Amino acid sequence: MGGTRPIIGITTYRQPASWGAWNDVEAALVPSDYVGMVADAGGTPILLPPVGNDVTVLDRVDGLIFSGGADIDPHRYGADPHPLTRPQPHRDAWEFPLLQQALTLQLPVLGICRGMQLINVALGGTLHQHLPEVVGHTNYQPAPGEYGTADVVTRESTLARQILGKSASVACYHHQSVDKVAPCLQVTAQASDGTIEVLEPGESFQGGWLLAVQWHPEHTRKDMRIVSGLVSAASRSGRRAHALSAAGNERVVS
Repeated sequence: MGGTRPIIGITTYRQPASWGAWNDVEAALVPSDYVGMVADAGGTPILLPPVGNDVTVLDRVDGLIFSGGADIDPHRYGADPHPLTRPQPHRDAWEFPLLQQALTLQLPVLGICRGMQLINVALGGTLHQHLPEVVGHTNYQPAPGEYGTADVVTRESTLARQILGKSASVACYHHQSVDKVAPCLQVTAQASDGTIEVLEPGESFQGGWLLAVQWHPEHTRKDMRIVSGLVSAASRSGRRAHALSAAGNERVVS
């Protein structure tokens, strides 16, 4: 891309926030760690608010991050809501078609926490709606607003192994997790209790570079490996530069 920093779209939350003299005002936002890590990794972050469904915005980016946040609506995978499930259907309504368009365009995609769950559900998988009931502990989410730590082990000959090595200690805030894995995906890292921590494309996957992690790499800014992997893939793909070049050639011809 001739040294141009790849543009990385980041999906955002829509919920009440406070700043200055304003309290509980609905805002489109994302924790600044996301944008900071993308910038530190060599990308240019832009925020994609969960309003409207114009997926053509992806023509303007080189890579896409599906950020963390609220639970996926369990009706999306044919389940009844758990009493502790807290979905935001407006995010689902925006992000599900956004993912399908990203896959159609072969756009590099990184899913983080909710983002990993969204990718799995959108491609035919299901979720555990309250992980402590499955694993028998609350180490992944020790208290509200407090991150836990998980040790994950990667599988050989995978993107996860290439990026992280054999194992990694990661910052997590798991409330839900992957149950049934989508047919076109494969598990490439797990925690010691069996919790699925990384999904990657399987043999039948149709799309570009994709990595989905259950933890929050943006919370540990010193470890840039996950987001750097996305930015590197976005730089290599050069989709936006190629599209702009083609558009320029069409104008010259006309």
